[in-house]
Amino acid sequence: MDGAIGPQGVGNPESAEDSGRYGTGLFTPDGEGEGERIDYGALAYDAVTRARLTSLGVGPGWRCLEVGAGTGTISRWLVDEAGVDEVLALDRDPRFVRARPDGRVRTMTADVTDTTLAPGRFDLVHCRFVLMHLPEHADVLRRLADWVAPGGRLVVGDAIDLTTALSPPSAYQRTMAAMWEVLREQIGTDITWVTNYPYLLRDLGLQEVGAEIVVPPLTVDAPITAFWKNTWGGMRDALDASPLLEPGELDQALAELASPSLAALSPGMITSWGRRPPSS
Repeated sequence: MDGAIGPQGVGNPESAEDSGRYGTGLFTPDGEGEGERIDYGALAYDAVTRARLTSLGVGPGWRCLEVGAGTGTISRWLVDEAGVDEVLALDRDPRFVRARPDGRVRTMTADVTDTTLAPGRFDLVHCRFVLMHLPEHADVLRRLADWVAPGGRLVVGDAIDLTTALSPPSAYQRTMAAMWEVLREQIGTDITWVTNYPYLLRDLGLQEVGAEIVVPPLTVDAPITAFWKNTWGGMRDALDASPLLEPGELDQALAELASPSLAALSPGMITSWGRRPPSS
């Protein structure tokens, strides 16, 4: 999903096989404040995504697929500012995305892990903060690449944490580590493989492959700081029950996030991209 740890476009609501996935426990789409939490993530990362898509030439004449569209910030930007012809916003629960009467932004309620899903081919397929939550991420990535039209672009991004495991111990550091463990246990989140993105795209036959990592500043008034506050607040019960945290340590971590003296780095985002050969 755009700009948030919890993915959209993942799983079918209330299905038995979906237990433990996003939307059935942590971060339910209809949960109080979930739209705001997603928007804080979008504020932290949308500028990076917009700059990358602009550098890849996204613009008039393009048909785009936004997988895990979140609140639709990138979908709307693609139409309103980049000037693309059409965006299909695919999401398991697209309630936050506003379709346009002119049809240039359409929504599709779908499960990105559904092997029968065939939305068509697009000049741009963009997927952010989704694959890290899927045990079948390699298969889904392969299907995303198949949905790229000849000469089109695939752009994918996920969370990357280069610092928590090596940072000095603190309530913030331990809470971040506990968060990743809770997400792994309850949703299946795994970010250990995301540095392989450029190689995965290359092995799928994409050309002009590149990647970048951005770590947003963790200051008191930064969107990413508000995002972590909201994320940890939404996970409070699970974090309080984590054996990695002492009683009251989550509140200490939240207080550290509110302190201008916090000396820590946030997890960031890795973005990778590639171009489907024109003749394929």
